[in-house]
Order: sequence, then C-alpha cells, then structure tokens
Amino acid sequence: MRRSPFLAVLLLLAACSEQSYSVDQLTADEALLSRIMAECRNNPGELRGSANCQNAEAADGKLRLEKMRKALGG
Repeated sequence: MRRSPFLAVLLLLAACSEQSYSVDQLTADEALLSRIMAECRNNPGELRGSANCQNAEAADGKLRLEKMRKALGG
C-alpha cells in the first residue's frame, strides 16, 4: 500500500524528464530527427500528441520542402 504513492511519483518524474526538441534543432540534426520519427511511427497511439512528435513532423516537412526547392533549382 505504501508503494503506490512512491510509484506514482516515479512515473510522473519519468514523464516529465523527456527532453523536448524544437523544429530548428531537429532540422539541424537529421540523425536525431530520424530517431524521433521512428519512435513516433512505432508507437503512434501514445506519442502522436507529444511535442517531440509534432516538432519532428514539422521538421520533416520543412526539410522535404527545402529538398524539393533545391531539386527545382530554387
């Protein structure tokens, strides 16, 4: 019975300890972007609404547009 509050606190701390990356950080580090995109795609039910997944989607879209612009000579 005494373990329940302790476990709840540990779970809250674990949830809050995840570092959030900005779109600019993810755009600059494609390896990190790929890792986060893979995590988000492997667990969309839990991670879809997380800040990292949303920022990773935005960074991925930004990089795709930049690559298309370069391919078209712009």
